[in-house]
Amino acid sequence: VHTEEWKTLKEALIKDQSVINQASIATDISPRLIIAMIIPEQLRLFNDEREIFKQVFLPLKILGNQTQFSWGVAGLKPETAEQIEKNLQDRSSSFFPGEKYAHLLDFTTPDHGKERFSRIADEKNHYFAYLYTAIYIKEIITQWQLAGFDISDRPEILATLFNIGFANSQPKTNPQVGGSEIDLGGYSYSFGRLAYEFFYSNELADEFL
Repeated sequence: VHTEEWKTLKEALIKDQSVINQASIATDISPRLIIAMIIPEQLRLFNDEREIFKQVFLPLKILGNQTQFSWGVAGLKPETAEQIEKNLQDRSSSFFPGEKYAHLLDFTTPDHGKERFSRIADEKNHYFAYLYTAIYIKEIITQWQLAGFDISDRPEILATLFNIGFANSQPKTNPQVGGSEIDLGGYSYSFGRLAYEFFYSNELADEFL
């Protein structure tokens, strides 16, 4: 908990508190649940990119913002971002969260691909990265509720599904915690387990409810 990675991550998330709260209000997903998806991704990035962490993330106290195969602070794959958008529009989809959220990701330019990238990977404002993350959670919760399972209070399952993608979200009685393995301080954690450990800890309890 007292590693330089964790201290850096905490300070960076606190800097983003207002846009995280904004995404929370827009989607009715708690700020704490949103950042529970971000934390394992950032810890993985800090761990994998040691030199960049030491030279950039640590001194500047900023989040890793990806721009290649995955985008933004949440590490969203482009195809996942597209699916999130489609689920907001497809009223016949089991992921459709309702009319209230249908226009949250409306584009303002004709070049959707370019706009999608620029808003998710924006280094100065992470609002859209958090918004896409929150909508993903909303859509997964919707799908499971429709099938008769409420996982809205299961951060470890939501984070696992956030990590492994829509195609692997299959509502069932006994979902398993999993996702990518992340090595921290000599221990190996699954993506879902890290989200769980954070969510139920006292860390950032005053800032993110």
